[in-house]
Amino acid sequence: MTGQGEMVRWGIIGRGWIAEFFAAGLRALTDAELVAVGSRRQQTAEEFGDKLGVPRRHGSHEALANDPGVDVIYVATPHQAHKRTTLLCLAAGKPVLCEKPFAINAGEADEMIAAARRHNLFLMEAMWTRLTPVMVKVRALIAEDAIGEVRMLSADFGFRATFERVPRLFDPASGGGALLDVGVYLVSLASMVLGPPARIVSLPTMGGMGVDEQAAVILGHANGALSILSTAIRTRTPVVATIMGTDGMIEIHRDWYRPSAFTLTVPGKEPEHFDIPLEGNGYNYEAAEVMRCLRAGLTESPILPLDETRSVMQTLDEIRAQWGLRYPMEQA
Repeated sequence: MTGQGEMVRWGIIGRGWIAEFFAAGLRALTDAELVAVGSRRQQTAEEFGDKLGVPRRHGSHEALANDPGVDVIYVATPHQAHKRTTLLCLAAGKPVLCEKPFAINAGEADEMIAAARRHNLFLMEAMWTRLTPVMVKVRALIAEDAIGEVRMLSADFGFRATFERVPRLFDPASGGGALLDVGVYLVSLASMVLGPPARIVSLPTMGGMGVDEQAAVILGHANGALSILSTAIRTRTPVVATIMGTDGMIEIHRDWYRPSAFTLTVPGKEPEHFDIPLEGNGYNYEAAEVMRCLRAGLTESPILPLDETRSVMQTLDEIRAQWGLRYPMEQA
């Protein structure tokens, strides 16, 4: 692995909009370079390479995984391909940053984590929200007991999509539905603030194509703390998060998943407003954490360890089990 200050050479597998966002994030880092892209066809790899100005374009995922000029790979394939693509990259000796949701289910996550540990290679879920400066500050305030014991979290993440514009969201074979697309942000936030749940109660609205179009979830944590979460792909919601403690609360304002501001309110004091604008587009923070870990010789991030990623997947599995929702690739 390259040393401190030396350029880290990235490859991207997958060519959707999330890959473009990540590529833009890399451009905000002085020690990162996107050197290669991979797609299932050479033509699409060439088109994507032209769009991003990337020199090497591979017409198969295998070719990129085995490119000796790539140090680390960002997996931006659709949900249902995360396991296969990640295992391919790890087998080729490449560290991986895998887009959320990490996998379709906890069983797939287990295979991916086991492979990373077997090969002694770095692996992390690309839960970029966790690495933003606002979330770093929020975690510090909670650790300092700025709001006392956290008793409740309330958060939502919903938007209105149509099948015509984003068909994958409504396709069970693509792991469609609100829970895996944006609900994973909510469950990860709850895990960060309150840890894994001991109890889960949930209720979905299932759409005609067989996926959850909106849902409400209550997670019961240790000592009676609660996370009250709502997620949707057919309903626009405020997209705010409030962390409530015995001595105050933290309100993360509009679009909390890409936060740039929050307010700390403690009774008897004036509310304290924090403005911490994102540098770049925000995706640079997760890339920087990957590179920090690689240079330190770490195989996982202490900010988002693999066991926590697996725990989040287990929670998502239990929620879907309550709904009777199984994807086609899980039927075998």
